[in-house]
Amino acid sequence: MQETRQNRISRLLQKELATIFQEQTRAMHGVMVSVTRVRISPDLSVCTAYLSIFPSEKGEEIVGNITKNEKTVRYEVGRRMHNQLRIIPEFRFFIDDSLDYIERIDELLKNKQP
Repeated sequence: MQETRQNRISRLLQKELATIFQEQTRAMHGVMVSVTRVRISPDLSVCTAYLSIFPSEKGEEIVGNITKNEKTVRYEVGRRMHNQLRIIPEFRFFIDDSLDYIERIDELLKNKQP
């Protein structure tokens, strides 16, 4: 039962975070931030979000800015989800580099072919 609630809350947080980042990056032309995966702790107190950032060269800088403004993001999530959650979780943001990893593997496979 607990896992179902965790999954539901994770999907809800992913949707809200994606909306917030979309609104925030609209002013930054040429930058796109998408939330690829959200994990939440069993007690719903810590949320780990994985972000995919385009262009990937700006990834570290953007995640650094988001981490610095974590309290603002948490406040915004709380404002939007105050009816669904009693406690708004702490957020931790990481870069999801799985697409870069896939690209690198594809490149290696292309170069290896005789």
